[in-house]
Amino acid sequence: MHHLEIPIKRLSPDARLPTSAHGPEEDAGLDLYSVEEVTLPPHGWASVGTGLAIAIPAGHEGQVRPRSGLARKFGIALLNSPGTIDPGYRNEIRVLLINHGQEPYTVRPGDRIAQLVIGAYSAVRWRVEESLAESRRGKGGFGSTGS
Repeated sequence: MHHLEIPIKRLSPDARLPTSAHGPEEDAGLDLYSVEEVTLPPHGWASVGTGLAIAIPAGHEGQVRPRSGLARKFGIALLNSPGTIDPGYRNEIRVLLINHGQEPYTVRPGDRIAQLVIGAYSAVRWRVEESLAESRRGKGGFGSTGS
C-alpha cells in the first residue's frame, strides 16, 4: 500500500487530525472533526471549521465527502458534495453542511462532520477530433442505460 505524506497545520488548539476508524487497509476516508458549535435549522446550511490546513502535493486532490451515518440518522449532508481541496489551497478546511431534516441539528466541537479522501488526478490536454470511436453504448444519450 502506498502512503502519501501530507503536511498538516493545526489552526486551532482544539483541532483533531483526520482519522480512520479501521486503518488505511479498510477505510479510504478519514474523518474530519468540527472545532465549532453550529446549529443548522431545518433546510439551512453553514460552513463548519475543522481548524486544519493541509498542503496537498501536486497531482493530488482532497475530496470532502458526507458521512453516511449523519445522512441516515439526521438528514445532514454536504451542500457541495464532494467538495474539492486543490493542491494550491492552504487555508482552513471548512465543511459546508446542510440539514435536510425537519429538526434543528447542532454540530459540537469534536463531532465527526465529514470524510476526507485524498486521490490522484491526471492533468488533461484536450485533442479536438471530428469524430470519436464508437462504444458499446452507441448513440444512447444521457440516462439511456435504463438505470
